[in-house]
Amino acid sequence: MSASVAADPRVLLDGTPLLGHRTGIGRYTASLVGALASRVDVRLVGFTTRGWRQLRAVAPPGTRAVGPPVPARALRALWQRGGPPPVELLAGRADVVHGTNFVLPPSVRAAGVVTVHDLAFLDDPSLAEPDLPALVRRSVRRAGAVCTPTAAVADAVSARLDVPREEVVVTPLGVDPEWFDAEPLDRALRSRYGIPEDYLLFVGAEGPRKGLPGLLRAHGPDLPPLVIAGPGAAGADGAVLRTGFLPDEHLRRLVAGARALVLPSRDEGFGLPALEALACATPVVCSDLPALREVTAGHATFFPFGDPSALREALHRAVSDPPDPEPGRARARGFTWRACADATLDAYRRAAA
Repeated sequence: MSASVAADPRVLLDGTPLLGHRTGIGRYTASLVGALASRVDVRLVGFTTRGWRQLRAVAPPGTRAVGPPVPARALRALWQRGGPPPVELLAGRADVVHGTNFVLPPSVRAAGVVTVHDLAFLDDPSLAEPDLPALVRRSVRRAGAVCTPTAAVADAVSARLDVPREEVVVTPLGVDPEWFDAEPLDRALRSRYGIPEDYLLFVGAEGPRKGLPGLLRAHGPDLPPLVIAGPGAAGADGAVLRTGFLPDEHLRRLVAGARALVLPSRDEGFGLPALEALACATPVVCSDLPALREVTAGHATFFPFGDPSALREALHRAVSDPPDPEPGRARARGFTWRACADATLDAYRRAAA
């Protein structure tokens, strides 16, 4: 860290995304915190009342949760107006405070860093709370550094939120080593979840942003059944099967056994499922978006978002003529949580300078 930060810097991170079923931001926060824990003094604060005790139980090894239970809605209303309380009053002294989920808590002396994962909330207000755009704009103005998962998002943040590009640090996400050794589901697990031997796979939340409605329109009887893994109830509707949330090991095995993973998103900040699929040698079909081009480096079959015919053609191509998996696996090996932590520490140095 820079000379303006203590020799044993205390970093306070928003640990709220660690609570409940972990979405992409929750997985990012957990993995980043785990990679930082051996290098800096990591404290986690949860802006919640219901999950306050749970945060103490799920804090990764080498870290600890601090601060009292606080109502998130009331805090956000105060912070949107630029009011107190500063985060030090809630969680104690810190050298750096890191807002891991779009919003940077105000501080008295701590250097501020905020992660902006994407800008989908600007284009579709239904994706977030009404106060989020104002909170994000206030956060990036106060932050000494802004983290983004890709250069594509960094460029968009600079242009649309009026942040100097040199203040935006790209901190690419990592791929857990277990993905490279993942084996397909065995017969017992396929029977348990009702998974056929041959299937296409969608991983994520249902809704317009992730493009599932378009995928359902493009999917037909001439393609393998479609398995959907993510939030929601398990069940089957013809050739479409839903698993609900799966344990991490089972999800990895589900991805490893798929004929192709489909990421038909309207917007992506990074697209971690695509990279994880490449790691376990599963072909990827995804929307032609800047972030997905950047992350996969072309090791995917692309189609224009919103074009069911092109998506159907891309699925047929991936199933009938799958690519050599080794270049994609090599690409995925270049993304580690250690490297994400290195880039994040650089953001802390910049913010503290």
